[in-house]
Amino acid sequence: MAQTVAARPPTPVIHQTRLLINNEWVDPVEGGTFETYNPATGEVIAEVAAGNAADIDRAVKAARRALESGPWSTMNAADRGRLLYELAGLVERNAEELAALESLNGGKTIGDARGDLQWVANTLRYYAGWADKIEGRTIPVRGDFLSYTLRQPVGVVGQIIPWNFPLLMLAWKWGPALSCGNTVVMKPAEQTPLSALRMGELAIEAGFPAGVINLINGFGETAGAALVAHPDVDKIAFTGHVDTAKIIQRQAAETLKRATFELGGKSPNVIFADADLDDAVTGAFHAIYFHGGQCCTAGSRLFVEQKVHDVFVERLVDKARARRLGDPLDPSTEQGPQVSREQMDKILHYVDLGKAQGAKLLTGGDRVGDRGFFVEPTIFDDVKDHMAIARDEIFGPVVSVLPFQKVEEVIERANNTSYGLAAAIWTKDIDKAHLFARKVKAGTVWVNCYNVVDANTPFGGFKMSGQGRENGEAALEHYTELKTVTVKLNG
Repeated sequence: MAQTVAARPPTPVIHQTRLLINNEWVDPVEGGTFETYNPATGEVIAEVAAGNAADIDRAVKAARRALESGPWSTMNAADRGRLLYELAGLVERNAEELAALESLNGGKTIGDARGDLQWVANTLRYYAGWADKIEGRTIPVRGDFLSYTLRQPVGVVGQIIPWNFPLLMLAWKWGPALSCGNTVVMKPAEQTPLSALRMGELAIEAGFPAGVINLINGFGETAGAALVAHPDVDKIAFTGHVDTAKIIQRQAAETLKRATFELGGKSPNVIFADADLDDAVTGAFHAIYFHGGQCCTAGSRLFVEQKVHDVFVERLVDKARARRLGDPLDPSTEQGPQVSREQMDKILHYVDLGKAQGAKLLTGGDRVGDRGFFVEPTIFDDVKDHMAIARDEIFGPVVSVLPFQKVEEVIERANNTSYGLAAAIWTKDIDKAHLFARKVKAGTVWVNCYNVVDANTPFGGFKMSGQGRENGEAALEHYTELKTVTVKLNG
């Protein structure tokens, strides 16, 4: 039977480029705009409204009214869940358009973007199911008293999302926040605002009351900083670079608002000689080249046991050289562009550093073409732990191969990083796998697989990779306040 090839999607129509405040599409107070680009061509797609502090203030006030006096404040928890279910359905019904927007504005291949959209819908449905199951407890205490706890919304939540998974990160943040009854002011990444704005339209269509969801396009230095500093924002949820998180934490300290961070990584991916090498090569390839390496969990430190080093690396190089780069809207494309010229230049700078510091470039390392922001799949061998390419998060299609000989050695070297987001081990030895999983300092550990993440499973990092967890029941505690009530009983 012939295999059906997915069709190229139609070029999406840009519906909205303004700010969403109180369920109305409005222009910024100061009327500014910025350009958003197609990274496959470098061409401008649209002029997008640029919000600043005044617009953040309008959005926060709308969110506060919705939280405290609008229909959202008295809505039954099951009805909040119903709205999230409706939004998930709208995502599925508009999935092809949303995927095309992600691909056009962010460079993600259309195949990966289509996969993301199902994940988005699943996340919204998962938290829709939680809405009427967020419960307190009764607590036995001394004397004639009844003590119990309530879980109530944190309040107005500021959310700042990155450019690599715009809609998925939106769902990871909207889902638990709205399920718990909070209201949201979100700043999409300035590189990729278009799909978030379309989601704002779908949220209105789903029936979310005015002020519950607000979207302010803009830059970190203006809109983002104003959101963090606003005294009437109760919590900040941020996904992005660790340096930005440090700035946010300092700013948030002025108002003592809660902050949770999902940050970067320099994830160790460890291949033992006893692994199924077919699976391990495929897994290691996906671990670094998924979305052009623009993934916080990217397996960019590839530790390979010396016994299988040569054969493993040879097979990985063959796969990298065969990878098809091109138009991300073409279903046959395997790797699209990097998100921006800035990101491309950063990656190529690290390639130069790798060569200068003595690593052996086996393949790749160059820009592809002179139109758009494409970088070849790149493999360095003979990498030492102290080299910049082995220590810094490059966020591109660059992998460092580091040979090792013993289990204890590789665990120590895997932990020799300021990051701790994810790690993986490939082995048929279950004792070795459990030892590694227990000893490695990472929020997620994969055994004989990579990048397996679900709405049900907590996700977040150790050390400089973040604070708090997203996904699963664990995310709910970051969006609720715990209140104790004690009642004196007569008699």
